[in-house]
Amino acid sequence: QVQLVESGGGLVQAGGSLRLSCAASGRTFSTYDMGWFRQAAGEEREFVGTLTWSGGRRYADSVKGRFTISRDNAKNTGYLQMNSLKPEDTAVYYCASSLRRTTLGLVRPQDYNYWGQGTQVTVSS
Repeated sequence: QVQLVESGGGLVQAGGSLRLSCAASGRTFSTYDMGWFRQAAGEEREFVGTLTWSGGRRYADSVKGRFTISRDNAKNTGYLQMNSLKPEDTAVYYCASSLRRTTLGLVRPQDYNYWGQGTQVTVSS
């Protein structure tokens, strides 16, 4: 059974940083593409970034240059480093794992098969 468990969310002031973790069990994280999404209250889930099985990265324009996705294969854990946070980054953040391996990365929620429970990130102004 595949399980993804996020952690690291919280309350931070604008300009601050947080690192989210996504621990995977039941599958090898590095074997497939993974992604991060977020969903603000009353909004649809939106793409944040993706890390392909081969190490390629792709980010939403809104977070490019501020957020970085990485992966520790030994720990079977993915990370989302978030710097220079803004109030508009406030949302529940989800990690996801796909059954696909791509070159360009996957940006749609329906491309992913497994999801974590989400972790709240709140950025105060």
